[in-house]
Amino acid sequence: MEQLKYTVIKSEEQYDDYCKKIERLLDTGSESKTANDEIELLTLLIEQWDDAHNIFEEVDPIELLHSLMDDRKMKAKDLADMLGISTGLVSNILNYKKGLSKESIRILAGEFKVRQDAFNRPYILKGLLQPNDKKTALITRKYKMAG
Repeated sequence: MEQLKYTVIKSEEQYDDYCKKIERLLDTGSESKTANDEIELLTLLIEQWDDAHNIFEEVDPIELLHSLMDDRKMKAKDLADMLGISTGLVSNILNYKKGLSKESIRILAGEFKVRQDAFNRPYILKGLLQPNDKKTALITRKYKMAG
């Protein structure tokens, strides 16, 4: 009996393996139907694991970005080049002084192979309001709706 190439993800090791496989497929730039089908299947399996394990639920978007940058040994300049923005703006984003734009969220999700909603979560920017301020909830809701 023929063994399936991919199965439902049951461990973090298998999850990491599938993430590496999808990165290799995307890096090769193959446009074949088989490669595209494989990418779609791996994406579904990875998203299913992510949903079941809520790996991004506890991390705010900037913490996640810092972690992903560390994993790739990226610097602020690398991120600025990726996003097509200034290093000053990247510094403000990484220090919670500016929010992520819709375009930045789209690019980050594509580059880091995560769902956009991992970066499209509300978080408090420094220097604007205190967390217990009544206006914070309103601004947070508006920011979430705009993203």
